[in-house]
Amino acid sequence: MHSGHLLLEEPIRMVSILEPSKPNFFPAMTKIVGTLGPKSRSVEVISACLKAGMSVARFDFSWGDPEYHQETLENLKNAIKTTKKLCAVMLDTVGAEMQVVNKSEKAISLQADGQVVLTPDRGQEASSQILPINFDGLAKSMTKGDTIFIGQYLFTGSETTSVWLEVSEVKGQDVICTIKNSATLAGSLFTLHASQVHIDLPTLTDKDKEVISTWGVKNKIDFLSLSYTRHAEDVRQAREFLSKLGDLSQTQIFAKIENVEGLTHFDEILREADGIILSRGNLGIDLPPEKVFFFQKSALYKCNMAGKPAVLTRVVDSMTDNLRPTRAEATDVANAVLDGSDAILLGAETLRGLYPVETISTVGKICAEAEKVFNQDLYFKKTVKYVGEPMTHLESIASSAVRAAIKVKASVIICFTSSGRAARLIAKYRPTMPVLSVVIPRLKSNQLKWSFSGAFEARQSLIVRGLFPMLADPRHPAESTSATNESILKVALDHGKASGVIKSHDRVVVCQKVGDASVVKIIELED
Repeated sequence: MHSGHLLLEEPIRMVSILEPSKPNFFPAMTKIVGTLGPKSRSVEVISACLKAGMSVARFDFSWGDPEYHQETLENLKNAIKTTKKLCAVMLDTVGAEMQVVNKSEKAISLQADGQVVLTPDRGQEASSQILPINFDGLAKSMTKGDTIFIGQYLFTGSETTSVWLEVSEVKGQDVICTIKNSATLAGSLFTLHASQVHIDLPTLTDKDKEVISTWGVKNKIDFLSLSYTRHAEDVRQAREFLSKLGDLSQTQIFAKIENVEGLTHFDEILREADGIILSRGNLGIDLPPEKVFFFQKSALYKCNMAGKPAVLTRVVDSMTDNLRPTRAEATDVANAVLDGSDAILLGAETLRGLYPVETISTVGKICAEAEKVFNQDLYFKKTVKYVGEPMTHLESIASSAVRAAIKVKASVIICFTSSGRAARLIAKYRPTMPVLSVVIPRLKSNQLKWSFSGAFEARQSLIVRGLFPMLADPRHPAESTSATNESILKVALDHGKASGVIKSHDRVVVCQKVGDASVVKIIELED
């Protein structure tokens, strides 16, 4: 792929610096995934996070037990009811993660130039001389000179909380390492990462399967974040596992790319997955730092062209302890938006950070500013060219709806959809205005009972840039030649007016099915 495609080929249109950021119901088109944990699990804080712009809540099972996460989820449900803001649920698996086990939870100091032994003998007590790990096969994979990183909450690059080790000798099942920097490790679990080495652990562990089939099924999770995805086969196996778990056959799988192995097989993984999470914390360790930006641009471009959501992590690490991001971080968030990211994922910043709500609101403001200068025209041309001709029926309708909306300066695109596919395709062309996706529930039967589908489809659009779902009343059928669609359209327009995105005399583009045909129409509002 020619890298020239990825860069802005026109200068950015300057926006008046003094132009105030307008308060808006849609703080930004780019979505924010927040990880809920100790500092962000009360109903009050979650409500504030939802109001600040969080639309997906991530539950990280690398720590905490299912009961703990269940309490948090119940609080999330209460917060959704009181704020009336939709939020999707993402379960993040542990995956092939190696961990140092520190049962006593005492802080461990490691001195530069000293030595430390990594051992699979979990009966040992963790100390500055010996660190027990949860994986028996490390010695088989390591050779003298290999690099290992250990840190809590993965490596922020902060030299005092993560340690860089170099393998000096492999002795039986033990790995003896030289310590490259002085650091203090605190807490009960530290993640261990062996740079550019294949680790023979399953991507979906037994513990992950148990959590998914109990906690995941009970809570009808919308997204599964598949940690350490290394091959397309990992996604296929996870899909097969989910397909047997009732409602979870509708759960979307987001492949988390966190090492060189995942990047090497990126194209095949993207074909199998519903979306991609680029885990830059780990990637930054596996890749030389100077290569990270290129893989980010390249991966986001591929996701955009495939019309699959791309999520970026590790953007405002310093906000874990500070009220403001650094200049570099603020620029990084904006560049993620310009590179085509659908959503920003916050980890430690909301999980254990001191300012979860402020972090979400700050990231949202930066995204909104970057969206104002996003080169939509260039992006649209690139996407149409990539799709090629002849276009499929749906692709043609979606691109026409976006082109029409931009030409008539519509304030919003309203799309009626039952599977959510039409709305996602419209979002793929990155319109400059919000897309209200009105999900019409479909009645389905499994011989025993009738049920409505639609809630999954509505929540799953909460991770796509520019898509804002509404669940319609199931009594209104989706395909209709009668006036029922008009009444749903009125509800959608009223919703848009109430939230401040639609004003009188605005133009609105509506995309809907009438009989067998798909129709794009432009409405001009009188009052």
